Amino acid sequence: MHRSLTNVLFVSETNACRSLLAEACLRNIGKNRFKVFSCGVPGKVAEAPSSWTLLALQTTGIPSKDLRCKPWTEFTRNGAPRMDFVISLDASTAGDHPMWPGQPETALWDYPALVQKKGKGAELGLATVQTLVSLRRRLELLVSLHSKGHTRSELRHDLRDLSYV
Repeated sequence: MHRSLTNVLFVSETNACRSLLAEACLRNIGKNRFKVFSCGVPGKVAEAPSSWTLLALQTTGIPSKDLRCKPWTEFTRNGAPRMDFVISLDASTAGDHPMWPGQPETALWDYPALVQKKGKGAELGLATVQTLVSLRRRLELLVSLHSKGHTRSELRHDLRDLSYV
């Protein structure tokens, strides 16, 4: 990619856990290469990040500064940053996405909803950390591929292939 920063948007239904984990993780490992955002479905977005999300990030030393839950309308209005890549982390909403400005490449990396999982605190905490570890693995591969100077088309295929990692 010729531009200095690649814009990436992560989407999940409530924007309280999965997409915020991905946003914080890629910001941390993709410094100076990526500008990273996350969002959720309007009307379904949580009021605040899940406490498990913040605890998982804190435990792993990934900064959570400026993380907030927001609807995708913030990224479809005039003046919104144009995305290079939009990665849906929720198969149930992947088909409902709006038309993103700039026609970004899209991919689905499906993860189960953590906020709605039933279980004891320890189980939810473990599931959140496992999701973060899985996301980090994929994102490290994405950063590595990006740093090799692949074209947008090559990265599109790699991004979609990463859904099977």
